[in-house]
Amino acid sequence: MGCVSCQRIIKGFLAALLILAAAAVTVQAPAQAAEKRLLVLGDSLGAGYGLPAEDAFPAQLERALRARGYDIRVINSSISGDTTRGGLQRLPWILSSKPQFVIVELGGNDGLRGLDPDRTRANLDGIITRLKGKGIKVLLAGMLAPRNLGPTYGKTFDGAYLDLAKKHGVVFMPFFLKDVALRPHLNQRDGIHPTKEGVAIIVRNIMPYVVKLLGPARS
Repeated sequence: MGCVSCQRIIKGFLAALLILAAAAVTVQAPAQAAEKRLLVLGDSLGAGYGLPAEDAFPAQLERALRARGYDIRVINSSISGDTTRGGLQRLPWILSSKPQFVIVELGGNDGLRGLDPDRTRANLDGIITRLKGKGIKVLLAGMLAPRNLGPTYGKTFDGAYLDLAKKHGVVFMPFFLKDVALRPHLNQRDGIHPTKEGVAIIVRNIMPYVVKLLGPARS
């Protein structure tokens, strides 16, 4: 009889453990589902060239958003040297992470290489079209062409971003490097890539647009 009683006690204990484990899964599931995914599709400016990962744009942006109450993970899908064509080609792989939001930060290398601005526009158009087709909300970060390429190139290149933002109705930040470009103390020795402090200014400037993209944080 004693052994039978022991077995009943053990079975009851195990059953209780299973109930508690199931309850824990039930409690954790909504929290996990609530976390949003914001992906940064960019080049070296998004990748954090020359910086530790924790100082790069995606990491600084995630910390700033969490400080505002957003339950969000910012995914760094930026590659140094990437062009708008490269971003378009990478989309199938990028979409496998199933982001709900994407910041498109591309075009700087197109301008530095003097690539056809009409092709840059077409590539960005393709990226935004495919993202929207998946129900993903988009923030388009504008870039400016190097002024040594002439006014015609600059007008066509610069204008493509605003035109695409209007065409697709996406959130639009006119210039990703606002208050940072051409300021030596906010850029690394190459004069192109922001320092940790420069990235912090970019995060500050882009924040109103990101909030517009995400909507209000949950209280």
